[in-house]
Amino acid sequence: MAIFKAYDVRGTYPDQVNEDLFAKIGLAAVKVLKAGTVVVGRDMRESGVSLGEALIKGLTQAGANVIDIGMASTPMLNFATAFYKAGAGIQITASHNPAEYNGCKFCREDAIPVAYSTGMSEMEKLIDSGSLTPAAKTGKVETRDISSDYRAHLLKFASQIKPQTVVVDAGNGVMGAFLPQLFSKLPCELIQLYFEPDGSFPNHEANPLKEENMIDLQEQVKETGADLGIAYDGDGDRAMFVDETGLTVPADVVTAMLASEMLEREPGATIVYDLRSSWAVKEEIERLGGKPLMSRVGHSFIKATMRETNAIFAGELSGHFYFRDIHYTDNAEMAMLSVLTLISKTGKKLSELAAPFRTYFPTGEINFEVEDKDAKMKAIAETFGEGGEVLELDGLSVIHKDWWCNVRPSNTEPVLRLNLEARTAALRDEMRGKVEQVLLG
Repeated sequence: MAIFKAYDVRGTYPDQVNEDLFAKIGLAAVKVLKAGTVVVGRDMRESGVSLGEALIKGLTQAGANVIDIGMASTPMLNFATAFYKAGAGIQITASHNPAEYNGCKFCREDAIPVAYSTGMSEMEKLIDSGSLTPAAKTGKVETRDISSDYRAHLLKFASQIKPQTVVVDAGNGVMGAFLPQLFSKLPCELIQLYFEPDGSFPNHEANPLKEENMIDLQEQVKETGADLGIAYDGDGDRAMFVDETGLTVPADVVTAMLASEMLEREPGATIVYDLRSSWAVKEEIERLGGKPLMSRVGHSFIKATMRETNAIFAGELSGHFYFRDIHYTDNAEMAMLSVLTLISKTGKKLSELAAPFRTYFPTGEINFEVEDKDAKMKAIAETFGEGGEVLELDGLSVIHKDWWCNVRPSNTEPVLRLNLEARTAALRDEMRGKVEQVLLG
């Protein structure tokens, strides 16, 4: 089924994703994950209510007990799965996708992610086989509220935050339901943008990676003279930051910024970053005496790498930030608290903290529609590999002294994604043009 993606199930409702499918997903998930207890949460999408009921029906028919935490962010679902020592967790969400979409994400015990290669493909096969049958004994359902325990855990890391004015754009996503309670415990003034959870997204898509979705936040920061702005995605696991001048701070710059905070806590610790990140990230981690470790793109790969190396922190260009202190999961609120703490401790403005890491010139991620992705990557290696280093960690990376590029295939589309960075703007533009010629030729 096309709706089973690399890391989640996702499609349009009700033609691709519907209650019948979710009941089957519940049955299949218990059999594959072998979970006696499953935590279920959902974001603010209207279809999530009936999909949740169907999912819970399938889970209990398979014999599992269910802890229903109701409307919650994906980080809350991850935390609850570990906190309640459940065998699995399922979050009903389509993340930042438009209103007509819905889907779900899976994790095992201790919030270990489940990807297509680590369990989802087996679920898909079971559903396709039509051989799913209920267990002899039906499981029970219990409703719990995880929000207070989750908030208490986050606040353990907020003791050094000083008064600041913060604009938050919740994008009508799930975070609007929970951030006011968190901010009530912080010495900060919160200015709210689009806090009413509304899965129709009446103001803009809850996708802070698109610059057009950041405009209202940028303007509000400038108009109010706030110290910074933060935008969340629909299910609350990604955050993008805006400095006091209204300029978006790229996520890899935030990763570099937070390295000092993490390595002060644990000198010499490992910090993971995705291979699209600026050279500035690796250089800053090394300068501070930490161990930089490059990873493939994608939360399941980054979480696995963190667990294998006991890394304290990881950052991804897509706005996911990962913390060992929350079971190696991505947590946008923890990223927010860490940035607020860094500003408080240094007394610097966000723009000043970011400035030292804006030393290189990136293109940002650019998509190219190509028919033969493997052939194009081979052509990139043949054209630009001489005199440089060629890596195949995730797609193809070519690294030279003064520039680098990564070309990565989409899992679902005939698309190659290009990221390129250089030491000067002129060299960036020159090499982008040459790489584009190969990709489009």
